Amino acid sequence: MNPAEAFAAIALAAVACDGSLDQDEARSLRGQLERRHPYVERTEESMGRLFDVLLDQLRSEGWRTLLARAIPALSAPQQETALAMAAQLVHCNRVVAPEERELLQAMADQMPLPPGRAEQILDVIHVLNRDSLAS
Repeated sequence: MNPAEAFAAIALAAVACDGSLDQDEARSLRGQLERRHPYVERTEESMGRLFDVLLDQLRSEGWRTLLARAIPALSAPQQETALAMAAQLVHCNRVVAPEERELLQAMADQMPLPPGRAEQILDVIHVLNRDSLAS
């Protein structure tokens, strides 16, 4: 798996790990990737093929196996960004399911980041997404 496939695999796993993919998640997934290199340069057809392959892998092997293959394909800075993006994606529909928390923790555990770095990333994304003005 190359880094572009790995990054997309992590994004897909983040939105699909709870067994559903709603419209907010699909829109957020697309938005997170289409503004990043190398996806910005890909055609709709090329992105469709990439996600067909990744969806097949996700369905046949599960998100844990997909993550186990994707994470080592990324450099440390790419892993940090992938973790932050995954955390942002699980917050996109304002409901973080237990499966999504499990996925984020599994990612944090598998990434060889400096101590406390994964928790720091997840905390910042949580603060960014909390509705602090809600009563």
